Amino acid sequence: VQLQASGGGLVQAGGSLRLSCVASGRTFSSHGVGWFRQAAGKSREFVAAISWSGGVASCADSVKGRFTISRDNGKNTVYLQMNSLKSDDTAVYYCAERRSPIATTLIDFYDNWGQGTQVTVSS
Repeated sequence: VQLQASGGGLVQAGGSLRLSCVASGRTFSSHGVGWFRQAAGKSREFVAAISWSGGVASCADSVKGRFTISRDNGKNTVYLQMNSLKSDDTAVYYCAERRSPIATTLIDFYDNWGQGTQVTVSS
């Protein structure tokens, strides 16, 4: 399956964006999905993850209360709603799928990655 992340762009600090991750080729409704981000010169880091049913979701402390992950399995899509954006949120955002229904924060447990979408927050 191919994952396509979209929805990134340029936004002012305090603004909002919603990222989408669409799976094509087959359904990923039975798999956990995560969002990660990589800022220039930094390692890729965990942002949020959601279990196959959406019943379990987690976010990194740095985005907790501002970002929300959700999914619509009927549309084969996982979303990342990002509110109150800060300049520190500027990064390329990636979605990834793991061959397990369980969500995890651990980057090495994800098997299939999308191409990334750029989010730039101006202060």
